[in-house]
Amino acid sequence: MTTLTVRLPEPLRNDLKRICRAKHQPVSDVVRESIRRYVAVEQFRRLRAKTLPFAEAQGILTDEDVFKALS
Repeated sequence: MTTLTVRLPEPLRNDLKRICRAKHQPVSDVVRESIRRYVAVEQFRRLRAKTLPFAEAQGILTDEDVFKALS
């Protein structure tokens, strides 16, 4: 594992510390999970942006269309 230093505005740092105390979790665990989720969402958005034109060309425009196509 590697170390990353991040500068946070004091109000954000205080909010983070408050959340961690409430959850009884170390700050590093909460930040690590937050970054993991952010990366997953960004990867999904990138993949969606690449595939969206192909789906639209097939008439797949909504979630319902996707479910119908997969059923």
